[in-house]
Amino acid sequence: MAHTRIRKFNTKDTYPEQNLDNDLCQTVVAKGSMVFVRGQIGQDLETSKSVAVGDVEGQTEQAMANIAMLLGEAGAKLEHVCKITIYIVDPRYREDVYRVVGKWLKGVYPVSTGIVVSALARPEWLVEVDSIAVIPEDAQ
Repeated sequence: MAHTRIRKFNTKDTYPEQNLDNDLCQTVVAKGSMVFVRGQIGQDLETSKSVAVGDVEGQTEQAMANIAMLLGEAGAKLEHVCKITIYIVDPRYREDVYRVVGKWLKGVYPVSTGIVVSALARPEWLVEVDSIAVIPEDAQ
């Protein structure tokens, strides 16, 4: 493959209650220096268990911790993030979510898109954050 794919999984294992069979991964390092991190939610990556159920700030903390960990596994850092997309299921969550994200990305200045959606893949998930990072040539 032309790109490095980190933490491969199949949706039949991740969502056993759903009839799915998709091969995905958590992170793609594109040939060169782009890193695409799958949307992260309030889920422990090691156990696939949902965390902070009912707590949008706790779920956002977990999502951002996952992003930081996955970027590290790809040889990138939070400071390399160029774009984030934030999905929330209720517009009233915006301030709480953005405060947490802002804490993790202080001084980074990525472009950001915020979207309110009717639902995420599981009913207990309140927020999802995906990111794109570019590792600078002098950091490779």
